[in-house]
Amino acid sequence: MQEIDWKNLSFGYMKTDYNVRVYYRDGKWGEVEVCSEETIPMHMAATCLHYGQEAFEGLKAYRCPDGKVRVFRVDENAARLQSTCHGIMMPEVPTELFIEMVKKVVRLNERFIPPYESGATLYIRPLLIGTSAQVGVHPSKEYLFLIFVTPVGPYFKGGFSTNPYVIVREYDRSAPLGTGIYKVGGNYAASLKANDIAHQKGYACEFYLDAKEKKYMDECGAANFFGIKDNTYVTPKSTSILPSITNKSLMQLAEDYGMKVERRQIPEDELETFEEAGACGTAAVISPISYIDDLDTGKRYTFSKDGQPGPMSTKLYNHLRNIQYGIEEDKHGWTTVVIE
Repeated sequence: MQEIDWKNLSFGYMKTDYNVRVYYRDGKWGEVEVCSEETIPMHMAATCLHYGQEAFEGLKAYRCPDGKVRVFRVDENAARLQSTCHGIMMPEVPTELFIEMVKKVVRLNERFIPPYESGATLYIRPLLIGTSAQVGVHPSKEYLFLIFVTPVGPYFKGGFSTNPYVIVREYDRSAPLGTGIYKVGGNYAASLKANDIAHQKGYACEFYLDAKEKKYMDECGAANFFGIKDNTYVTPKSTSILPSITNKSLMQLAEDYGMKVERRQIPEDELETFEEAGACGTAAVISPISYIDDLDTGKRYTFSKDGQPGPMSTKLYNHLRNIQYGIEEDKHGWTTVVIE
């Protein structure tokens, strides 16, 4: 294997040794297969290609200071995939099968798990696709569920540092009663144009307002939003936001600190009252927000006067990462040891 520069890894795809696959045929899941091939043999009329029957998840494996390898809240990823399966008419991947395959693919690719000191992790990507050849809008009869892994560096080049965001009104990521609460590729395709515009203007990412009234904070292209004020952790409640496992975990930690936690609509003008703000998700954990610009109104909502992450964002980030790496007590039972 070519020597990997662990400290300078980008957040992207790298070939690893194996992936694991299982097929759904005749109303049931088959046996788990180990595969070294990176491609998928697929019919050109497969439902995933024509009617969007496709879902995925994202989680990480962490090589810890105690020598063990852990994954974080894998049962929550299984549950979220099952929710997506219900939403777009695919068969559920049972939690036991999901966890078995996560453990198997991590162990098979152990040599690609970055060392603890590097700041890199092993990203785990479960993927479920409809494979039946058909023309006509109805659910597939056959499916492929696979999981591959790839070592990745920090999602943002600066790691845990503040980034500017921008509100984009001209585009919606998802409809109020659409697929926003499911992790499907179409939601990300819908965000590509606005994300490109944000990058061209010098921002880390775009923020969407609610699609119905264009008054409330929704989420950015790939992460949930939270704000901190008056010892309160506030995050949007919406029928079009993907339920983030990271956000759920941060809410629990905030409660553990004795903070008040509110999930509710957040009017855009309330941004002025937040002491800190951040975007959160598996890839970056927390991306602290330096400011959010609203180019239509000319307003800038500033959350970091010195360009540094706020104290509560820093505390939450360090605490969550320390749990993931087995450094601090995992009192909620969130981590699973995959390799002793």
